[in-house]
Amino acid sequence: MELATRLDLMNWLVAQGLTGLPETDLIRGFCERCRAGGLDVSRALAFIDTLHPIYEGRGFRWTDTATNERETFEYISSAEGAAAKNWRRSAFHHMLQNGDDELTLDLADGAARQFPQISDLAEKGHRHCVAFVHRFGEAGTLGQMDCFYSYWLTRRAEGFREGQLAALRDLVPLLGLAIKSAQQVDIARTLGRVYLGRDASEQVLRGRISRGVTERIKAVLWFSDLRGSTRISESIGPDEIIPFLNDYAEASIEAIHEVGGDVLKLIGDGVLAIFTGDDMTVARRAALTAEHRFRLNMNALNARRSADGRPVTSAYVGLHIGEVFYGNIGSEDRLDFTVVGPAVNEVSRIASMCNSIDRELLASSEFRSGLDATGRRYLVSTGRYALRGIGRAQDLYTLDPDIAANETVAGSYERYLAS
Repeated sequence: MELATRLDLMNWLVAQGLTGLPETDLIRGFCERCRAGGLDVSRALAFIDTLHPIYEGRGFRWTDTATNERETFEYISSAEGAAAKNWRRSAFHHMLQNGDDELTLDLADGAARQFPQISDLAEKGHRHCVAFVHRFGEAGTLGQMDCFYSYWLTRRAEGFREGQLAALRDLVPLLGLAIKSAQQVDIARTLGRVYLGRDASEQVLRGRISRGVTERIKAVLWFSDLRGSTRISESIGPDEIIPFLNDYAEASIEAIHEVGGDVLKLIGDGVLAIFTGDDMTVARRAALTAEHRFRLNMNALNARRSADGRPVTSAYVGLHIGEVFYGNIGSEDRLDFTVVGPAVNEVSRIASMCNSIDRELLASSEFRSGLDATGRRYLVSTGRYALRGIGRAQDLYTLDPDIAANETVAGSYERYLAS
């Protein structure tokens, strides 16, 4: 590859890394430009560890022929099981163990057979491979993201020429830097969604991080709490407490997210969420739909846990609507992007009343009154109550018992929620 071509490709990588070109486009564009410049790449794979609650990292592929392989893929922890076995048999594990930064392989050579994931590519016409491990410094490491791994193949029988290897040595680190930059943005978004909630994360990433900057919004508020969780936690082993809480948190969060709600806080076994939009009638129905899906999720979850001999429970849900302040609250060193206001206190008190009057769902009169006429018929009064810390008594409503007892009414309610 000529020096001018190499410099052009370097400039392209820097420019696209700064603009945030997606990783698959980076790999594809890089390989196509290499081939146009005389560097006969026939296949490439690059991957990098990340910070994610499920995946250990993400990889990206390119090949010079049509294929059913996905351009991008995620991989789970390589610490145990089949993933650990595959990792230990990889060229990259071999390189790390031996302190190597570069490894060249002839796919026709018996030595390549110790790395099945690479040697198998000989059947597809690839002849030679060069693999790189580019290590990050301590300051550049984020969690397990401490290396950029890549391999490059050619169909040329004689392999990469020395000038082509020199070009790859110059260019691949810049590609790694661009992909690392893209992954750091992805990590920021992932951590924001996981720890702040979807909308709160977007608000923060758009720059709304100044202390005390809030907006007044109207929102449907959800507060849910597990029934008897303290008693259950005291009766099971310490290693079972977190899986227990995780199972039921997933059941609620999945239901809320499916209908467009945002989970703002996990408070022990409690969940605080909001439903917003231009039409509060629609937001109210979304909250009822989420509550219904939460019950279905718990039914399936309880069946699985019972079959495994593990403790099960149900949950209380309170629904309310009101004006809240939404934004940054806290100190200069520790901010929380959440909602505050009397309505937030009120919805938690409504949820806590479920236990006292033996109802799994309670909704405020403000919530019910904003539903359409059909929706109001499905919520029936449980009486008038004075809530702790709330200066006024109010009527609370629950689902009509006929929904649980009568299949016709249950079907009608489900059609209402789906409409």
